[in-house]
Amino acid sequence: MHTLILDTHTVKNLDIERYMGKWYEISRYDHDFEKGLSHVSTEYTLKDGKNIEIVNRGIKEDGIAKVIKGKGRIPDINDPGKLQISFFLWFYSNYYILEVDDKNYKYAMVGSNTNKYLWILSRTPILPETIRLMLLNKANWRGYDIGKLIWVNQE
Repeated sequence: MHTLILDTHTVKNLDIERYMGKWYEISRYDHDFEKGLSHVSTEYTLKDGKNIEIVNRGIKEDGIAKVIKGKGRIPDINDPGKLQISFFLWFYSNYYILEVDDKNYKYAMVGSNTNKYLWILSRTPILPETIRLMLLNKANWRGYDIGKLIWVNQE
């Protein structure tokens, strides 16, 4: 049974420069803007210490590549796990880094301030099973419905 309260507290210590770079999407809640995409990756580039360039890539079901560029920002340097991202004009969404491998920055779990979004990310296309299970347990403990996750084809 899932609790009605969603735990969206973010990581308290985040080295934003180490978080930058390429991440592979291992799993996600399905939503319109990524519907049917496989081979999804995101690349983050820090621009001036506070603004982030974002490039999302994926392959549509018809085999055509889809690339979307966006931007991110760190609204409060005292709460580094709470970022905001935008792919359309000035409309920003919350991007909450819920978990991160604070030693090597090899995996992360990202959500928002609602239960509509959840991603499991890895620096490699395949996440070790032990890490995958650990992140699923943490997501479940936080109140996320892990049964809604879809597993992204990265092969």
